[in-house]
Amino acid sequence: MLIVAGIGALAAFAVPLLYTTSAERTDQFVSRRTADINRFAELALTGSDQLEPEIDAHADLYGDAVAVVDAAGRPIVSRGDLGGGGDVAQAIDAALRNQRQAGLADIRPWSSGRVLFARPVGNGVEVSGAVVLVSSRGRAAADVGRVWGHVLLGVLAVAALSVTVILLIVRWVLRPITQLEHGLRAVGKGVLAAHVPPQQGPSEVRTLLASFNRMSDAVADSARRQRALIDDTSHQLRNPLMAMRLRMDMLAGSLPDEARDTYASMVAQAGRLQVLLDGMRALAVADAAATELAAHPATPSACDASATVLERIDFWLPAATARDVTLVDRVPAEPIPLLCADTDLEQIVDVLIDNAIKYAPGSTVTVTVTARWPSGRGRVTVTDDGAGVAPGELPRLTERFHRGNHDLDGSGLGLAIAERLVTNNGGRLILETVTPHGLSVSAELPTGERPTPPVGTVPAGTPADGGRGSGLPGLTRPGRTDTTPTVMLPGYRRRLARRRDDPARAPIRGASQ
Repeated sequence: MLIVAGIGALAAFAVPLLYTTSAERTDQFVSRRTADINRFAELALTGSDQLEPEIDAHADLYGDAVAVVDAAGRPIVSRGDLGGGGDVAQAIDAALRNQRQAGLADIRPWSSGRVLFARPVGNGVEVSGAVVLVSSRGRAAADVGRVWGHVLLGVLAVAALSVTVILLIVRWVLRPITQLEHGLRAVGKGVLAAHVPPQQGPSEVRTLLASFNRMSDAVADSARRQRALIDDTSHQLRNPLMAMRLRMDMLAGSLPDEARDTYASMVAQAGRLQVLLDGMRALAVADAAATELAAHPATPSACDASATVLERIDFWLPAATARDVTLVDRVPAEPIPLLCADTDLEQIVDVLIDNAIKYAPGSTVTVTVTARWPSGRGRVTVTDDGAGVAPGELPRLTERFHRGNHDLDGSGLGLAIAERLVTNNGGRLILETVTPHGLSVSAELPTGERPTPPVGTVPAGTPADGGRGSGLPGLTRPGRTDTTPTVMLPGYRRRLARRRDDPARAPIRGASQ
């Protein structure tokens, strides 16, 4: 806006100056020719011998064509080429009839052509002849163009200087505002004590920057105290809780029958309190990790999602059997590299499978690992066909300490921890209802580089090796050449071989446990 205003001010000064220059040069052009033609008319009226020398001098100086004619229009003196156009005859005729000549428009740099000046010889009563002068606009137009060029160059120089000064001033004022914006974004990402240089810009901006630094320190201190409180509380309560649980276990054999129900309820509540404390500590650790990643982004490391998910399925198999849950894995035989730490992915999968087993007893729980290589995203999805949740409750499932109406044993922190871990690794947690009933929870994470298989190998997932990857979205389909990764950890390769050879482990692929 300052640049536009400055250019507008320069234009308001330059345009009138250009028009004034043009008008002055046109007046000079007309006045000189008019004075000379009046002089020629006086000399012609008196019959002076100076008429022809002065006409010759004028023609040599200006290059104009001049002619003096008598009352009948016959030339008396003629210098230069008047041209054979009818405009010269009309001008002579008008002068002999003592008619006033029209004014001349202002000369511009692009003006061209010639101008006719005509004046009668004699007074208004008796006209004895006429003088006609033909002059070119070229020299006057060149003079106007030269002056206009000087003016425009001066305007451009002043405009460049003004724009430079304006940019320096605006940069001086707005650079701290830009840094303040970066600081606000850093605070929004969780960076602790994000500061901006306070000694920049005008005094009002410096005050604002100093206020932001104080606010950032206060927010960082408050967040640090909050995490420390949660961590310390969960840690300090763990020892008394374990001591109380130990004493309760020691009393189990000496209780009367009428107190056993109360004792069982107390043990259950103590167990729930232990789960709650563990969840609070895990959440504090996840929040601290999120803050650290925001302040110092780490280089992502890829883990094999297929191997990790298969290990966690094996771990949760006894719990699924106890709850009459059918575990179905849709895990491809080939590795799926996800940009996530092994420990984080294990904890995420544990939360998803634990929730599905706990809140959907007697159902079928399907664990799927997929990858969309063109978009660079992979998913670990846990789907159950249990009772599910109401659509309006889905957004609240990741709220901390939120427990549904049917949640009697949970802490309300599992999905909150999983979401924090997923977002820490650049992903997102997706919750969807399943038709006709059930719940699907997906951890979407960025994928690593997709290696190509060695030449001559049989891709995993084809009927030739009996793998599980056939027909899965984004993975290998039967009968097609595969370019999925074949770099497999030795432990993972051994686990796959044992899974294919051990009939006792085959039911995990879909049979009821």
